[in-house]
Amino acid sequence: MPENPSPAVDPADLEAVERQLGRLPRGVVEIAARCPCGCPAVVRTLPRLPDGTPFPTTFYATCPRLTGAIGTLEARGLMREMTDRLGTDPELAAAYRAAHEDYLRRRAALGEVPEIAGISAGGMPDRVKCLHVLVAHSMAVGPGVNPLGDEALSMLPAWWDGGCCTQPQEKV
Repeated sequence: MPENPSPAVDPADLEAVERQLGRLPRGVVEIAARCPCGCPAVVRTLPRLPDGTPFPTTFYATCPRLTGAIGTLEARGLMREMTDRLGTDPELAAAYRAAHEDYLRRRAALGEVPEIAGISAGGMPDRVKCLHVLVAHSMAVGPGVNPLGDEALSMLPAWWDGGCCTQPQEKV
């Protein structure tokens, strides 16, 4: 049974996340977003894991179908394209910096960790390093906060088609 640092997290959700990840989830304090199938899609994690490790990734995508779809966008070179746009579009760069600040505020609400102070995740605020983090942030906090996360999310196919993401898929 996964550890449960927050009594607000349903043990059944932690078990679902364990099936999704293939390992025990660590430091989960909230199911921050769900797939349309109802299963957890994004967890919110402590900034310092129970073993003492600093963990800057506050919003962590867990659904394997979601993460696979995001990986396909990364493989197509979307991160480089987005990073290039940050250098030429001052409004986009300002909105992305605001997303970075939002991420830091939300993480700080869970506790201060000096080793990762000022460092958000996903490459924010100057580049795009991980679409998984940006999409997870957008899914957790809703549209209008992370412009590049919103953009990547809008490009994803219906990853939830085919049933619950915690159940084995039938081979076709």
